Amino acid sequence: MVDTDWDPYGGDAQLTPVFGRLRLRTLVMLRWLAVAGQTLTVLLVHFVIGFELPIGFCLGVILASAWINTWLTLSVPPQRFARDWEAFAQLGYDVVQLCVLLMLTGGLWNPFVIMLVAPVMISVAALPPRWSIGVGALAMAGTGAMWLWSLPLPWFAGEQIHLPGVYVLGLWSAIFISIAFTAVYSWRVSQEGKRMATALAATQSVLSREQRLSALGALAAAAAHELGTPLATIQLTAKEMLRDLKDNELLREDAELMVAQARRCRDILKRLSQERSVSDIRHDRLEFLAALEEASTPLRGLGPMVEVQLAEGQGSEPPVLRRMPEILYGIGNFIENAVDFADTRVTVEGRWDPGNVYIRVIDDGPGFSPEILSRIGEPYTTTRSGTPGQGGLGLGVFIAKTMIENSGGVVRFDNAGPQGGAVVSIRWPRKEVEAPPALG
Repeated sequence: MVDTDWDPYGGDAQLTPVFGRLRLRTLVMLRWLAVAGQTLTVLLVHFVIGFELPIGFCLGVILASAWINTWLTLSVPPQRFARDWEAFAQLGYDVVQLCVLLMLTGGLWNPFVIMLVAPVMISVAALPPRWSIGVGALAMAGTGAMWLWSLPLPWFAGEQIHLPGVYVLGLWSAIFISIAFTAVYSWRVSQEGKRMATALAATQSVLSREQRLSALGALAAAAAHELGTPLATIQLTAKEMLRDLKDNELLREDAELMVAQARRCRDILKRLSQERSVSDIRHDRLEFLAALEEASTPLRGLGPMVEVQLAEGQGSEPPVLRRMPEILYGIGNFIENAVDFADTRVTVEGRWDPGNVYIRVIDDGPGFSPEILSRIGEPYTTTRSGTPGQGGLGLGVFIAKTMIENSGGVVRFDNAGPQGGAVVSIRWPRKEVEAPPALG
């Protein structure tokens, strides 16, 4: 359960998607927004503010984007996901088109040069690194080209703006840093989102499996009920055949065997049905100590001794818990992790008070290092100090922590103190986990 290379698709191979993460419709829609914004800005600056622009060239550059969008809309299904190289080509074109438009309207002096950040952010968030780096390189090359050559910044008639070379260098540096910083930030956020999505998918899969296992008892009872009628029919038919075959010794033995086996099947199904009805209360309601034992039993005999105990002197009877697969899985996961790292002993301690239920899993291993202690519970945190080569607190602990928190619990990780060892403390409000009183 702890720290495996979990594949959410049920196999060991990693699936590589044929297509990327961006729909063509998304790229086309964003480009239409850019076309509309660029057209409005150019017309406003030239005709309303009165700045002299090379209006024909500017509108021609914008028209090229509109033509590409029209062609894509008519020739390619908009719902299709763009391949990585297709998305790179479109975003790269957007960068080049914007650089050309800026060079016609002042280059680095144009305040809209900051818009180069937008396609770089999209590429970093949606494309593999080799493609997003390419888009970023195009943007930086474009800013370098603007530094070398661009038309003057449009201004009022008879006036010109002259900026010192050092100031222009500062503008270029600021743009470069903005693109680089935004790209790194977007990449980090995107990677964190991908990791979290994978980890949550693993959590959902494990929880679904645990719930299916928990439901097998009810399924067995339903099967026993449904199979009772056809088995009764088979048994009755076999008895009638037995009466009619008194003179045929060979067939008579076969009929007797059918009757005996049908009776045996009915007895088995009857016993299963009775055991299920008798054990419903035990199955759906779990005493506190029994819950800890159930989570611990599969891990006994794997090396360190696993000891389960309830704290004394609580002043009331131990609580009876609802059987919740996510709770049992979470406790079992923390116990397994403790067994992996303990030297000789793991202690599972239960405690309760009128408002809460507490569980502590304590081992006598090396404990958590300070740098790991601050990150436990995050996906893919996989190392504990002093135990090279062993599996650590990774995706399994993230799943267990998420399950327990979804059931209303709180998980805390700590070290036992100078004597060493790790401590995992869990607390639930009793109303979240306590079973209702049994009827009758």
